[in-house]
Amino acid sequence: MARRAIELAESRLSKDGWPEYYDGKLGRFIGKQARKWQTWSVAGYLVAKMMLEDPSHLGMIALEEDKKMKPSLTRSASWIM
Repeated sequence: MARRAIELAESRLSKDGWPEYYDGKLGRFIGKQARKWQTWSVAGYLVAKMMLEDPSHLGMIALEEDKKMKPSLTRSASWIM
């Protein structure tokens, strides 16, 4: 699911001018008052792609109290590397 979201973001964000947000029931329209060429849109995309490629990078953006927590995440049986 995450890989599909990244693929969709890659196909739309740059074509749409890196808008601030999408609107509509299915998120298909650029928001009426969305600003374009938003640094945060680019940064969010890059962080999501980086986390998907190597989840160990989470430590770079985690807060100190988050680092003390033990993750209880397990991979799905359908997850393929």
